[in-house]
Amino acid sequence: MHEPDMIRQSFRRQARACESLGSLFTARLCTLAADRLDDRTAVGRRVLAWTGEPSGTGDALALRLAGCLHALVLSGADKNLAAVYPPHATDDETLWSVCTRAFERHEAFILDRLTSAPQTNEVRRSSALLPGFLTIAKLFGKPLTLSELGASAGLNLLWDRYAYRLGDMTWGGQSPVTLAPAWEGPAAPQAVITIADRAGCDLNPLDPASSDDRLRMLSYIWADQADRLERTRLALDMAAQSGLNVERADAIDWLKRRLAVPHPGTIHVIYHSIAWQYFPDALKAEGNALIASAGEKATPDAPLARLQMEADGKPDGAALTLQIWPTGERHDIGRADFHGRWVKWSGWPGV
Repeated sequence: MHEPDMIRQSFRRQARACESLGSLFTARLCTLAADRLDDRTAVGRRVLAWTGEPSGTGDALALRLAGCLHALVLSGADKNLAAVYPPHATDDETLWSVCTRAFERHEAFILDRLTSAPQTNEVRRSSALLPGFLTIAKLFGKPLTLSELGASAGLNLLWDRYAYRLGDMTWGGQSPVTLAPAWEGPAAPQAVITIADRAGCDLNPLDPASSDDRLRMLSYIWADQADRLERTRLALDMAAQSGLNVERADAIDWLKRRLAVPHPGTIHVIYHSIAWQYFPDALKAEGNALIASAGEKATPDAPLARLQMEADGKPDGAALTLQIWPTGERHDIGRADFHGRWVKWSGWPGV
């Protein structure tokens, strides 16, 4: 069990992260919890006696609690809470008082929901992945076979069905979802993209057609980011209509099966965004070795690529990296905001 001060510090760190990612309300909520949460409610006692790793890269405890409260708002289960949530404004005393009453009134719901990790599926990450896919298509001139690890509800498996504005370049046809990150750097490459096959896995995939799963995903989107909420609702509608199913599976076991099937005439693209960092170290090592071994077997007729958007410890967002086989060449091709608000593109040399 951690000391309560360690728990409170994890909430304060999460508050700073939320503020940097544009959610002043969630930052405020995390700060209030850090300062005022006590053992007078069962929820307070559970949080302050948390036995796991409370940090944002561990159990994400602060986001679990924020997600519980937001779910009560989105579901209509607590009208008093909804009245102090965005777009409504209120003072700290009133907001925290209503939150405390929600801890008491919805104790069983919150205690149960705290046991499961937050799940999101930030569709704007597709705007950082798209220039990587365009680079791959330009390098190989072949259809793409897609394998996404940590695919959640599959929103970033449908990246080719969205419309984009990447700087001066537009891509894609008519779509309910348009992604337009702030763009910095040279233009993304132009290439024709054909998808030969697509599949994804997740330890706990969410069904975009399920009202419970939709509520779970939307509840972890920060309450003052209405544009993210609306964009995700639209993307969930598209995913539900597509009939695409994300397989419930361990990433490495699933990837072994995907790599065991030959894909002649296509470029097999393994990709993941803000997912790899949550894998245990042993699993990451096994996955890296598995992909490297598959790369050694790649041929010009059946090449392999790995596209990543993952944290690398630097303060300015996530690194975009691309590695291709049979050559094994690897380059950093840019950086992107964790929520896809901006992309700093550098690109693949010569493309």
